[in-house]
Amino acid sequence: MAKLYSQKKQINVLDLNPKAETVKFLLDYSKALSVINCNKMKFEALLN
Repeated sequence: MAKLYSQKKQINVLDLNPKAETVKFLLDYSKALSVINCNKMKFEALLN
C-alpha cells in the first residue's frame, strides 16, 4: 500500500478542460458570495 502513495502522478495541465457549465457555476457563485468583516470575524453570505 505504501508504494501507491509514494508514486508521483504526472498531470498534464493542458489536458484539463472544464465544461462551460462548470465555469459558469463558479463565476455565478463568486458573484453571489459576500464576505462581511465584523470585529475580527468573517461572515460569508450567499446572496441569492
